[in-house]
Amino acid sequence: MEYTTLRHEVEDGILTVVLNRPDRLNAFTVEMADELEHTFVSVNDDDTVRAVIVTGAGRAFCAGMDLSSEGNVFGLDESKRPTLADMKNLDDPELRRIRDTGGRVTLAIHACRKPVIAAINGAAVGIGATMTLAMDARLMSTRARFGLVFGKLGIVPEACSTWFLPRLVGMPTALNLVYRAEILNAEVAYIDGLAQAVHEPEMLLSEARALANAWTRDRSPVSVALMRQMLLRNAAAAHPADAHRVDSLAMFYTSIGDGAEGVQAFRDKRPPEFHDKASAMPPFYEEWIETTTP
Repeated sequence: MEYTTLRHEVEDGILTVVLNRPDRLNAFTVEMADELEHTFVSVNDDDTVRAVIVTGAGRAFCAGMDLSSEGNVFGLDESKRPTLADMKNLDDPELRRIRDTGGRVTLAIHACRKPVIAAINGAAVGIGATMTLAMDARLMSTRARFGLVFGKLGIVPEACSTWFLPRLVGMPTALNLVYRAEILNAEVAYIDGLAQAVHEPEMLLSEARALANAWTRDRSPVSVALMRQMLLRNAAAAHPADAHRVDSLAMFYTSIGDGAEGVQAFRDKRPPEFHDKASAMPPFYEEWIETTTP
C-alpha cells in the first residue's frame, strides 16, 4: 500500500507511525483510517518489527476528523438507514460507508500482535484521542492536549471508545469525561488515568522508544503477542475458566517453543536466543481469535 497520510520509520525493531498531515494538524480522514488499518494488520506478519509507536508530524498529534471535506465529513452514506441487524457481519463490504472509520482502526489495533504506544506530541481531539485508547500506553508531551469533545458537536464517542475508556479510567471518570467534553492538558489527563507519563517535548519519542525496548527487547515475539491478546480478551471473558482454557494452551505451546530456550538460558545464566516468530502463532491461536471476535 502506498501511504499518503502516514510516514513509516523503522529503526532497531521499532516501527514509528507518523500521522503526516501537519498543514491540517494531522486531521483524520477516511484515507488515513484505511492506511492505519492496513498498518496494524500488516505489521502482524512483519517479523522485523517488535513494537509500534504512533505520533504526529508538526505541532499536533491529531486534531480530530477533518471537518472541511464535502458531504458527510465522517465518510458515511446518508442515503442508508441501517439497523442493528445490518451490523452483524462487520466484514460485509456493504457496511463500508456505514461503519465508523475510527472503529475500523481501533479494532485493528486491538487485534495487533505487537505492543502499541501513543507518543502524543500535541493536540489529540476526537478521533485523535479515542484512537489512542486502544493502545497499550499513552505518553504525553507537556504541550499535549486531550479532548473527548463529542458532546459539544452533538455526536457520540466512537472508535470503540465506550468499550476502552471505562476499562482505562473506570466508569465514573469515563462518564465525567464524555459529559464534560472538555479539552484537558497533559497534567489533568495524567491525573485522570489517561496518560501513563508526561514528558518534555524533546524527550517524548526517546521515552516512548525506551518503553518499547523495555517491553520487547530480548523477549519472545510469540510470548509478547500472546500476553497482549490474553490480557485484552481474557479480561472480558465471562468466567475465569475461559481464561484457564487459553492459558493452558498458550503455556503448553510456549513451553515447547521459545519457553524451552528461556528455561535453558536461565539455567545457563546467559541471555536467551528466541527464534519463534509472531507471524507464525501456535495452532490454537486463529481459532481462539475468531471465537473471541464477535
